[in-house]
Amino acid sequence: MATAVPSAASRIAVVTGASSGIGAATARRLAAAGYRVVLTARRKDRIEAIAEEINAAGHSATAYPLDVTDRAAVDEFASAFKTIGVLVNNAGGALGADPVATGDPDDWRTMFETNVIGTLNLTQALLPKLEASGDGTVVVVSSTAGLGTYEGGAGYVAAKHGEHVLAETLRLEIVGKPVRVIEVAPGMVKTDEFALTRFGGDRERAEKVYQGVAEPLTADDVAETITWTVTRPSHVNIDLLVVRPRAQASNTKVHREG
Repeated sequence: MATAVPSAASRIAVVTGASSGIGAATARRLAAAGYRVVLTARRKDRIEAIAEEINAAGHSATAYPLDVTDRAAVDEFASAFKTIGVLVNNAGGALGADPVATGDPDDWRTMFETNVIGTLNLTQALLPKLEASGDGTVVVVSSTAGLGTYEGGAGYVAAKHGEHVLAETLRLEIVGKPVRVIEVAPGMVKTDEFALTRFGGDRERAEKVYQGVAEPLTADDVAETITWTVTRPSHVNIDLLVVRPRAQASNTKVHREG
């Protein structure tokens, strides 16, 4: 199947949570595919450094510091565009791994705000711009946590289920408009920050998540998958793509060596 070349009207790609991990890797991949990438995240220095790296490689990137949970800031950001071609809703993350009985409501609230409300904010603000391009794509980077539960993960699982339902419902509501809605649901991905953030900086506990797993997914594995879905011909919509490492059969079934 041919790779679609972005048209002038649809060449801008906005990537949230682009300061590290999957977001940063996706920005690099989309830029290499011919998109003018706008990297957003709260950490200004990180996205500026990545944008500089992309530009030095001969591609096009701009950094825009943004908190996706701040609706006024999101609306101001969106006002800068007449059209965009791609929105990659990647900002999110997990906090804690406590059971429901002792989970921290503040952690649950933060996860819902970043994963669900953040995705809602960007999608609402940029949907008219995507439609105006005549060939728009919304990507929601959810998780296999949004498709199945596991003990100790209820807060994150609930947030990712919400994000999954948002994507699924949006696709129903805008059918017939020139905008695709794609969901990419990664399984076990080893990045520098995901598990470390989840466990409050406890590196030993974070490393145990991947202990014995020969080859968990990398951020670039997921970014390559996202870019593949985005660059399909316009009439092809990858509704839901689940990607796991070979060692992971489900959220609760992982082969560990040694």
